[in-house]
Amino acid sequence: MGENGAKHPDRSLSGFLAYLNSERNASEHTLESYRMDIEQFSRLTLNADASEQCVDWNSVSVHDARSFVVALQGENLSRTSVLRKISGLRSFYRYLEREHIVKSNPFAGLASPKKQKLLPKYMTVAEVSRLLDSVDAVWRDASAKGIAKSEENAQLSAARDGAILEVIYSGGLRISEALGLNLSSVDLIGGIMKVRGKGRKERLCGLGGPAERALRRYLRIRTLWTADDRREAPLFVNQDGGRLTPRSFQRNFKLYLAAAGLPSDMTPHKLRHSFATHLLDAGADLRSVQELLGHANLSTTQIYTHISAERLKAVYNKAHPRA
Repeated sequence: MGENGAKHPDRSLSGFLAYLNSERNASEHTLESYRMDIEQFSRLTLNADASEQCVDWNSVSVHDARSFVVALQGENLSRTSVLRKISGLRSFYRYLEREHIVKSNPFAGLASPKKQKLLPKYMTVAEVSRLLDSVDAVWRDASAKGIAKSEENAQLSAARDGAILEVIYSGGLRISEALGLNLSSVDLIGGIMKVRGKGRKERLCGLGGPAERALRRYLRIRTLWTADDRREAPLFVNQDGGRLTPRSFQRNFKLYLAAAGLPSDMTPHKLRHSFATHLLDAGADLRSVQELLGHANLSTTQIYTHISAERLKAVYNKAHPRA
């Protein structure tokens, strides 16, 4: 018997699954996915079932590998599923090469179908406003019903989380970037933030009027919870005075979504998407948005132009009499 209780008379497959289990610490789910994909390949390409007999893996050519991909595409599988199967078989043959079971890897130079790029979800301006307004409402309700630990706790959570959301939307920050801000990162007079993004790269982000006011309100309450006012002290703190974690904030975020009547699968990152989309809708140039988001490549930012184009087409099709 092999992994997951399946029979594996083919020693190559058994050895590969054992390698993944012991050396790569693969999960049961991952092992099962590899097993099913490799057995599917053996049935379709070699007319043999690796779960019931030994398979001549060395007889597989690049042409066979290509034929397998064509067969998968004919099954109307998603591109993600096809890519996963090709990646799994490429890894399997890499293992077989290392063990000197096959002479070459037929999947090594195989061109994979391009991964489908999904347009990122974003909120409308009205939805963002509802979300931002929901924070105070949630904590007023929690305080009135005795759900909050205390009135003071409710006030801190409302002021802090409202400021976090305003900061994310104002500057297009990732949640990790917002919660990574220190007291010295924010210039309330100049209206800018110094943000440390991916690769520890720093960039300057804008701080709009609503975000500035939300921060001033929060900073007044922050002093009641911690006396740590060092420049390197965390800006957003929990009720013990330590740096707030993304997980803690995201628990509260679900409450704000429900209160605002927004889909539960929305995330703080959707505010970053909304920031970029709304700027481009208002006529901002792509290069400036790239710098504000901290994208290394312009192509990453260009996906937001597709969102704007889709929105314009929807408006056109709805409003034009001969659309």
